[in-house]
Amino acid sequence: MSLPVVLVHGLRTSRTMWRAQLEALARAGRAAVAVDLPGHGSRVGEQFTLDAAVDEVARAVDEVGGRAFVVGLSLGGYVGIRHAARHPEQVAGLLAASCSTRPHGVLLAGWALGARYIVRLPDGGARLNQFFVDLALPPAGAADAGAGGFALDVTDDVLREMATATPLEDLALVETPVWLVNGRLDHFRGEERRFLAACRDGRLVVVPGATHLVNLVQPTRFTRVLLEALAEVDERVSGPATRL
Repeated sequence: MSLPVVLVHGLRTSRTMWRAQLEALARAGRAAVAVDLPGHGSRVGEQFTLDAAVDEVARAVDEVGGRAFVVGLSLGGYVGIRHAARHPEQVAGLLAASCSTRPHGVLLAGWALGARYIVRLPDGGARLNQFFVDLALPPAGAADAGAGGFALDVTDDVLREMATATPLEDLALVETPVWLVNGRLDHFRGEERRFLAACRDGRLVVVPGATHLVNLVQPTRFTRVLLEALAEVDERVSGPATRL
């Protein structure tokens, strides 16, 4: 059995950030869909809430058949964790990337301060945001991150909602296999051992040379991890192949 895949993007970007993975999954004959969360991409202007984000993932899983392997990065990783805890019947496996730190306290305060400064600029921070994107990502990754536009006004909504997130408690409820995937240089991997310990059936993969946006910085290595995880979950779902 070949499970479909649902991919969930990070803060301020959109479903276009998954172009490399969607192309690789298509080459592998794997059905896959990437979503736009409320307030992002094709849904700019909508209010982001964690509940609405989880509902969007649930809708996408229903669209691909009712059960899927869910992949999320950063904000999308936290959403994926919450979705797996609330809708266990929909999730055969979860890859949560770049989200191995609880989104509370100092982390949110620093995030909020920077975001509020940027949106006060005359262009709403578009030029400065693009400067940092180009600095942090290879050209192909920067193009993919920005292809659906950047949601520069959504940050306050996201930060308010993420203050209510409980990823450790949610992970403890997830019975299906979980992959925590972090770039070695990612500032969001500070509690990865604690996150791993919270998983009932977890694995930790650290990608050398990668920063926070691991699928854009190291797309080949990230995709390899994803395909290997999918092969393992496929075998669990369908059982090992019979050898003649």
